[in-house]
Amino acid sequence: MAGPTDLAFDPWDPAFVADPYPAYAELRARGRVIRYEPTDQWLVPHHADVSALLRDRRLGRTYQHRFGHEEFGRTPPPPEHEPFHTLNDHGMLDLEPPDHTRIRRLVSKAFTPRTVERLRPYVEGLANDLVAALAGNGGGDLLTDVAEPLPVAVIAEMLGIPEADRAQLRPWSADICGMYELNPSEETAARAVRASVEFSDCLRELIAARREEPGEDLISGLIAAHDEGDRLTEQEMISTAVLLLNAGHEATVNATVNGWWALFRNPDQLAALRADHSLIPSAIEELMRYDTPLQLFERWVLDDVEIDGTTIPRGSEIAMLFGSANHDPAVFTDPARLDLTRKDNPHISFSAGIHYCIGAPLARMELAASMTALLRQAPTLTLAQEPKRKPNFVIRGLEGLAVELR
Repeated sequence: MAGPTDLAFDPWDPAFVADPYPAYAELRARGRVIRYEPTDQWLVPHHADVSALLRDRRLGRTYQHRFGHEEFGRTPPPPEHEPFHTLNDHGMLDLEPPDHTRIRRLVSKAFTPRTVERLRPYVEGLANDLVAALAGNGGGDLLTDVAEPLPVAVIAEMLGIPEADRAQLRPWSADICGMYELNPSEETAARAVRASVEFSDCLRELIAARREEPGEDLISGLIAAHDEGDRLTEQEMISTAVLLLNAGHEATVNATVNGWWALFRNPDQLAALRADHSLIPSAIEELMRYDTPLQLFERWVLDDVEIDGTTIPRGSEIAMLFGSANHDPAVFTDPARLDLTRKDNPHISFSAGIHYCIGAPLARMELAASMTALLRQAPTLTLAQEPKRKPNFVIRGLEGLAVELR
């Protein structure tokens, strides 16, 4: 049983958070599954295992469709955390079939290739405007000036959230997502609960307004689907909207700043990209692999699972290490090297199986739009100062990314 004293894996160590990839190499050398006592989890670091387990129906994002807390050997969450768990547990990411299937079927209509493609003029126009403002100022913070406002505005537009309510979306999202870190503090939990209540109240008002006066947005579409017989409770609508906002921008925001930070640290690759914009599609895939926005994805063991001769019993929690899987040399040649021309790139940054990211096509469009705009309108963009890494491990990002045009 490996603990913090004999593993380089330490999600609370700033040095590890700054660069977890050497520790992942050590974990992969240790074996295919490693017991980690501080979080009461089984770590899975290899690409093949992570990929297979994401599709394994013996695992689930929840267990409550089959077991009560005590029956599963787990302690119920504290009553004071209830608003967060009510919000979180009714979103499709934390549901299993048949509820997951029912909700995803409805939401997927908003993410068909045709629907996403209709958003292209809006996405590209907004990206161009944001980058034009950045370039006009001679630089700024790539995080707050471009990376955040683009996907937040796009998902808010899709959901139909009024302009007046949008300023609070990012802070609410950040507070809620704090609960996805390992062993969150009580202070983190309190912020998440408060944000869950405020965000839910805002959406409850919006749903009531759309019932009275429907629009062309996703909220109106979910209400209409409910009225036509595809039943969604109000809580499921609220939880779905929050999930789409959180998942719909967190990965894109962090992929943008992590990606540009990687490009600045690899000037040969940045020069190649500037010389050949046709590399943008493969660059996006490689940057998401190279510094993965979501480092860890948890699932519960619903029925005993055996990995390399080790039985993981029912009631256990498995932590699939996406960041490690994306650097597995069994799958990626020279994984520590950033290669924007990498052809064979089966990264799992968007997950896999029934929980594969429903917004992946939109995220790719947003990343391509902002990268294209930056390459065209800010061709001399450079780093203004060394960025600070956020202290979070699971959701990997930067505090900011100061840039300037030279």
